[in-house]
Amino acid sequence: MTSIGFYEARTHLSQLLDQVARGAKILITRRGKPVAMLMPPPKETKKDVRQVVKEMLEFRDREGPTLGGVASIRELIEEGRRF
Repeated sequence: MTSIGFYEARTHLSQLLDQVARGAKILITRRGKPVAMLMPPPKETKKDVRQVVKEMLEFRDREGPTLGGVASIRELIEEGRRF
């Protein structure tokens, strides 16, 4: 891991970001004390679509179809019939 002072980090931020994009971790210090860490973001994991759909259906079955407590589906259907 590389350690770099705040002023130098500010001056060479573009080059530091290039290094971080290649996987480097860089510790930024101010007056010799650590204040920040530059490192690549965590890898994004793609969820299986089938698993997401299964979780959504389980949630629906557990919570029931709702509209945020505003009105029930039946009330909205009846409201639509009045017009």
